[in-house]
Amino acid sequence: MKWLWSLAAVSFVVLGAAAVWLGGLNQDEGWYLYAANMVAEGKTLYKDFFYTQGPFMPRFYESAGWVWETWGLLGARILTLALGFVGICLATGLARSLAPAGRKGASALITFLLLGCNLYHLYYVAIPKTYALASMLVMMGLFLLTVGSRAVFKCAAGLCLAYAAGTRISLGALLCAVGLWLLLSKRWKDLLWFCLGGFCGLAGVYLPYLCDPGARAGLIAAQQYHAARGGFDLVWTVGSLSRLVRWYLPLFIVLGLGVAGANRTDRTSRTAGTGVLLWGFLAVFVVQMLAPFPYEDYQVPIMGLLAVYAAVKLASTAVDGGQLLTMVVLTLGLCFANSFGSPLLEKWMTNGQDRFWSLKKEKCELSQLRDVAKRIEAQDPGGKTLLTQDLYLAVETGRTVPKGLEMGPFAMLTDEEWKRLLAETAPAECKIAALSGYAFAVEPPVCKERSIEKQMEYWTLLKQNYKLVDREEAFGQNATTLLMLKRK
Repeated sequence: MKWLWSLAAVSFVVLGAAAVWLGGLNQDEGWYLYAANMVAEGKTLYKDFFYTQGPFMPRFYESAGWVWETWGLLGARILTLALGFVGICLATGLARSLAPAGRKGASALITFLLLGCNLYHLYYVAIPKTYALASMLVMMGLFLLTVGSRAVFKCAAGLCLAYAAGTRISLGALLCAVGLWLLLSKRWKDLLWFCLGGFCGLAGVYLPYLCDPGARAGLIAAQQYHAARGGFDLVWTVGSLSRLVRWYLPLFIVLGLGVAGANRTDRTSRTAGTGVLLWGFLAVFVVQMLAPFPYEDYQVPIMGLLAVYAAVKLASTAVDGGQLLTMVVLTLGLCFANSFGSPLLEKWMTNGQDRFWSLKKEKCELSQLRDVAKRIEAQDPGGKTLLTQDLYLAVETGRTVPKGLEMGPFAMLTDEEWKRLLAETAPAECKIAALSGYAFAVEPPVCKERSIEKQMEYWTLLKQNYKLVDREEAFGQNATTLLMLKRK
């Protein structure tokens, strides 16, 4: 199967490069990297600035700020994809270790194909959100739990899953699920060491903030922020599940074939140790689907668990080497077809359609961001601050934003604070303002659209001190108009 591995590796490089360079901009990229910059400057999460996720990612990324200071968002994406690749390799190794003899190579290759040759998965582990780091920690935790027999491996597994929960809080469900699985399996010694590692990890991640009254209040406020979007929309939830199946269709086909085939085989061909993967996946999946708006990309960090489970199940049903090769080739074909036919490619190349005519992008969004950053620099050579809610622009230009805008469109400012910022703070600190369709538009924490009257009130205040000097059509996430203004 060496030629198949070579083909899979080349495909990963091609699809990974496409995800990094062509992948659409996402507002979250900017404020995750900006949070890391703030931590690197000595600021305290939740206390000195608002932040809604677990604290581990900014602390992990803080020492890598030189990457995006040197190469901008492109460098941050390459770094993040490297973390995602480690997660894919760990999933591949886990599949090899769990598969029965004679099927280890095939299980590993199928797992690599399901993750490393899936354009959607690569895109979301390439953009600097929590997914790449979280998926790496999840797979590292399960890998250590499964392949190592010594107590230190079980302790390290708990530590990794605790760090994963410190990256995305919903992954705490995985920590609980694995612990419960060990309890029900009566693996008392493993459970003890796993709990020790998990407890130490959670204490290391969260205790510094819980002991600081200001940070503790901010951490609680972050959870209230999520809860404020309460309610349940059945159509949204079903749609999210439908899109998840579409993006990971090869995985679900392999899962179905593996489960169906396993029911027809005798007990000697069945595998042990895969139950914890399905158990853990379902625990986190259910928790995340119960969110008010369960975006399908929330599931990205745990899809490796399902991929390993599906790959081992499918490979274990093969009766001989010929059938095993057929399964691998079938998986490869499914993954290639799914990525080549992905709607992402069209989305990255066009801005929709005007009647008969596709609105083709003149350049990819990342290239457009770099171009706009150069124009801002030309308007304000050597500038240090920028008034913007598109924080990937602040990261790309190496500038800071006024206090309170650290979360971009999701900035938690009161009406009074907005007025003071636009009338006093921004004119004193920022020579340039770069504002897209996201500016003033979102009213957190419910994240509904702010009234047009209120938005116009803010724009009126802004125009008292700034004049329009440039504009960029169809800019950034979902192609809004970016206005560049200069202090009068």
